[in-house]
Amino acid sequence: MLFVEQHEAVIRLTAFAGIFLIMALLEIAMPRKTRVAAKGMRWFTNISLVVINTFALRLIMPILAVGMAHYADARGWGLLAIADLPVWIEIIIAFLLLDMLIYAQHVAFHKVPIFWRVHKVHHADRDLDVTSGARFHPVEAVLSMAYKLLCIALIGPAAFAVFLFEVVLNAASMFNHANVRLPLGFDRLLRLFIVTPDMHRVHHSVIERETNSNYGFFLTIWDRMFGTYIAQPEKGHDDMTIGLSEYQDSKPDKLIWSLLIPFSRNKDAKKTGGNSVEERRPVFKSD
Repeated sequence: MLFVEQHEAVIRLTAFAGIFLIMALLEIAMPRKTRVAAKGMRWFTNISLVVINTFALRLIMPILAVGMAHYADARGWGLLAIADLPVWIEIIIAFLLLDMLIYAQHVAFHKVPIFWRVHKVHHADRDLDVTSGARFHPVEAVLSMAYKLLCIALIGPAAFAVFLFEVVLNAASMFNHANVRLPLGFDRLLRLFIVTPDMHRVHHSVIERETNSNYGFFLTIWDRMFGTYIAQPEKGHDDMTIGLSEYQDSKPDKLIWSLLIPFSRNKDAKKTGGNSVEERRPVFKSD
């Protein structure tokens, strides 16, 4: 574990690059859906957001997730600091709690209007592929890290548990956003435990009921437990429309638009059911 802590950045970067390359190659070999947008501009925007978010976190946040785990441990903070548990049990508990809390955060970013304004940058992507898993607005990246630091301080997990969770979360996000066709039987078996590309794709549907489902990033237990699980999209994966209904054009493919849209109004929004589409946000429902 000492080796992992000493080489955290290298290990995380290697894992990120390795999973990214594997999923990108699988998308070429066995794609699930036909793209609707040019790949070059989308990839430039999505990868640029990764770079910007990385710099923003390093600039704004005085400490990141693993650092907070060390900080909390040194001061005896958190629920797990109270109990004298074997390390392996502590790691499992910490992993489960963190995954559940990330699920809760995702729900909040859909329910709370000010959070939805930044989170919709992620949902505006009209295609899903490996780059979509890291397409988040810088404000959301900072808010998410602040929330995660608070969770770590309250839980008091071992630094290795946080490191493991961070690596798995990043890998899972790239995997379940990938445009990959898995064998149906394998998908059914896999989604008993972890989120698959077909399962998460439902969450990116323009249909609100489907957008309000499948919030999990790694484990599927939380969607099943809290009634937010939908197995398949209403129109099927081949015919479903991905993104947000009000942004079905080339604007979401552009970097400047993606950075500015949370702070501007959609002038092209049409009235729908008494509320402008621009004001419409997903509302948490139990299905």
